[in-house]
Amino acid sequence: MSAPRQARSVARLAAVQALYQMEVSSAGAEAVIREFSEHRFDRDVEDMTLATADEEFFADLVRGVVKSQAVVDKQIAANLAQNWRLERIDATVRAILRAGVFELANRPDVPTEVVIDEYVDVTKSFFEGAEPGFVNGALDAVARDVRG
Repeated sequence: MSAPRQARSVARLAAVQALYQMEVSSAGAEAVIREFSEHRFDRDVEDMTLATADEEFFADLVRGVVKSQAVVDKQIAANLAQNWRLERIDATVRAILRAGVFELANRPDVPTEVVIDEYVDVTKSFFEGAEPGFVNGALDAVARDVRG
């Protein structure tokens, strides 16, 4: 994987972590972005340097999801199976879907397949069960709505 692509992958994973953190702690976007920038990116962990993140892309994702969360949540809800509500979904999956839907709707420079594959990979880093398939299906449905 190329360095710029890997930096975006790291940014997506960090954005999901930041969105989750904001939901469970009620922290604001700017505070969480600052925390990631100052304390998490480009740090050594157990004598290993973590991959570099595209910090500008990370901040764009976090701010974008927060700014357009009502629209993003409507797009997700419209594509959930009947009898499923967004509130019932695991908070981590909710963060993944929000970031993925925001990117699909607002970053036409990123190919649809890349967005979906990246967030399915993020999901696999947290879950081993049905969640990656669920995220794949939900993002694919939203992509058809927002990208045609």
